[in-house]
Amino acid sequence: MDALHDFLFGVIDIAAMILATLVLLALVTVAVLYIVDVNQSEQAIRRNYPVIGRLRYFFEHMGVFFRQYFFAMDREELPFNRAQRSWIARAAKNIDSTVAFGSTKPIRTPGQILFLNSMLPKLDSEAENLDRKPITFGEGYARRPYSTYSVFHISAMSYGALSAPAISALSQGAAAAGILYNTGEGALSPYHLEGGCDLVFQIGTAKYGVRDEHGALCDKKLRAVADHEQVKMFEIKLSQGAKPGKGGILPGEKVTDLIASTRGIPVGVDSISPNRHEDINSIDDLLDMIERVREVTGKPVGIKLVLGQSAWLDLFGKTINSRGLQSAPDFITLDSAEGGTGAAPQGLIDNVGLPADYSIPVVVDKLIEHGLRQRIKVFASGKMVMPYGVVAALSLGADCVNSARGFMFALGCIQALQCNKNTCPTGITTHDPKLQKGLNPQSKATRVEHYAKNMLKEVSTIAHSCGVLNPQDLSREHAYFVRSDGTPQPLIDRYPYPDS
Repeated sequence: MDALHDFLFGVIDIAAMILATLVLLALVTVAVLYIVDVNQSEQAIRRNYPVIGRLRYFFEHMGVFFRQYFFAMDREELPFNRAQRSWIARAAKNIDSTVAFGSTKPIRTPGQILFLNSMLPKLDSEAENLDRKPITFGEGYARRPYSTYSVFHISAMSYGALSAPAISALSQGAAAAGILYNTGEGALSPYHLEGGCDLVFQIGTAKYGVRDEHGALCDKKLRAVADHEQVKMFEIKLSQGAKPGKGGILPGEKVTDLIASTRGIPVGVDSISPNRHEDINSIDDLLDMIERVREVTGKPVGIKLVLGQSAWLDLFGKTINSRGLQSAPDFITLDSAEGGTGAAPQGLIDNVGLPADYSIPVVVDKLIEHGLRQRIKVFASGKMVMPYGVVAALSLGADCVNSARGFMFALGCIQALQCNKNTCPTGITTHDPKLQKGLNPQSKATRVEHYAKNMLKEVSTIAHSCGVLNPQDLSREHAYFVRSDGTPQPLIDRYPYPDS
């Protein structure tokens, strides 16, 4: 009994010593922080309220995460709300995505597009026997045209902006789903090729991966990229939704040895692309580059842009017709101005460029006016992470839709808003090995595949409800637009097709 008594008192003494040590350390820490705070001059709150004032900055940082889980309603949060993220998560996990008790979406909100169900919707059995039409790029103009049956693809996300495990998962998932993956302007990495998917190689303003020692476009390197069977098309990026009029931004802390060798740039130095192609000074220069890349590679070539000023579209159409259809891009990727995955100045991401629901019909109608609609296919991108966005884009006139952030959510993104830093907690946009280890490419590839397939399935479901067997046949006749007074207007009245 005495031994037990001595043991218990010994444990209590040790615990008391540990507690006293911890209290002493806490007091010393508080004292040090107090001295630091009252003697610094950068932050007034910390100087006036030493130690305690630090909580303000802690809660400001944590508020991003608390809002998601405790305070924001299902449809409130930006840039993507809980209802959207939840649907993507269920689609990626391939679990039931149905909801009950009515919609939480306010359908009378101005700007909404509502789809018109048919009295005689198409039967699922009819769709099973559908003779699907391929979407073909460059037929008759590229030596190696490309065809796809999918209307949904992975938008441009570079190795560098995204981590190696994330790129690998996207590549594997895209291959399993039978969809395209755009490399982004960061060139072709081993991880893009790892999964065996079809790729679009993007040529950014810095021409990473296809530049010579002076930063100019190099035909030899173009051919080397085109020699990869997986690279099916090339895209010349003029601008992107996150930052129209500014080049790509990759912080130096993300420029690892492999990223540097892939792009052809120094290690650890900020990778900042020019705000436009220095060798494109006119419509003719642009068309010259399109023809050059197509001739060198033998593969379809398109352009990517955010629509802003639109008067140039008439000159674009006239110049193509005067030079010949071989000068035309095989596709236009039309990015929306709501921003994207890339780091960008807030002034650009918030205020510059036009949204997709306006720019798609403008570009499509200009192509019709100049007799180029059959020649030039149209991709649309920008916050189209849900079936609604894809169907809206197809109805407005796009041939296909690209998504970046939708696939990031499928990878496990929690919208921590740290894409421009090296601290992404899910390992998607960081090159910190400790954070990357949580992202398993094989399991995430399956989620990428499920998200793409379930997206296409639900897009088809909406199309069938509208009386259309093939989503490619959706048009403005199948939708209404909600006006500022909350009343619906036929989409075809808002955006009438021009005479071709």
